[in-house]
Amino acid sequence: MIREYRENDLEAILNMWLNVNITVHDFISPDYWVNCYDSVKKMLPESTIYVYVEEDVIQGFVGLQGNYVAGLFVDKPYRSKGIGKALLDHAKERKDTLTLHVYKENARAVKFYKREGFFPLSERTDENTGCTEIRMEWEKGMNHDR
Repeated sequence: MIREYRENDLEAILNMWLNVNITVHDFISPDYWVNCYDSVKKMLPESTIYVYVEEDVIQGFVGLQGNYVAGLFVDKPYRSKGIGKALLDHAKERKDTLTLHVYKENARAVKFYKREGFFPLSERTDENTGCTEIRMEWEKGMNHDR
């Protein structure tokens, strides 16, 4: 079930954010994510967050800032079960366009977003990590088989 974020979700979401980032972005020092924790803790409640919950366990979440997908996270035991797609579809139902940045080195995520109709617009170097990010966009009703 997908529902809106509740204040008491914060700790579970933050822990998932940290653990998933460290795991899937193994090309970035874990210290980077640990150092970002406090700023993310302040920012999360200001975002629109939808959580995927089964049996009172948060299995994933998507954070939006306007039309920008600030993050899409699925906890490791629940990956490859359609949760990320469900969360992204939930966001798509509420927006006409979505944009995001994804690390080029995160090939699995790049492939996922392309499969879900996002197309690359540009690349840039993330000043904080030195890694290349791809800016991607999805637009309702557009077929972006590129």
